[in-house]
Amino acid sequence: MDPDRDRVTPAPERNETAAERLDRNWAELLQELRVTETGIQLLTGFLLILPFQSRFADLDPVLVGVFLAAVLLAVLATALVLAPVTAHRLLFRRHDKDLLVDMGSAMAKAGLVCLGLTVGLVATLVVGMVAGRTTGLVVGGVTLLVFLGLWLWLPLTLVRRRGQRPYS
Repeated sequence: MDPDRDRVTPAPERNETAAERLDRNWAELLQELRVTETGIQLLTGFLLILPFQSRFADLDPVLVGVFLAAVLLAVLATALVLAPVTAHRLLFRRHDKDLLVDMGSAMAKAGLVCLGLTVGLVATLVVGMVAGRTTGLVVGGVTLLVFLGLWLWLPLTLVRRRGQRPYS
């Protein structure tokens, strides 16, 4: 068997100007943010109504801390994911799209980190309420490992296999 048979060769560079590349990168970033922000907003809304539920008063003090951390991270994720859109409105027509793309990319990455942590905390909270604090903490830890594996380790491993730098 030929080990190189299944290897995909990198696509040639696009034939686009710097401005076209920035426009494409900005459009791709906005699409990613659209998908992400809906999920973050739903998750944040779910968290914001929990204290008004009758069982919330019986919540274990550790799980109350988990809940508060989840709320703060969800709010921060929302702010980070929406920040590029706000920046675009403020910097529109100033010919600073390279700044917008770089800032937007950094904010999106930070927002995804906050989102992953929030989901891990929410898994801890929900499982902890249903099955007990220890089980919830274990499930939350496993959830974070799954996110690290799928969102960080896997993409970086695939890039390294191609012999490319991860953040070029």
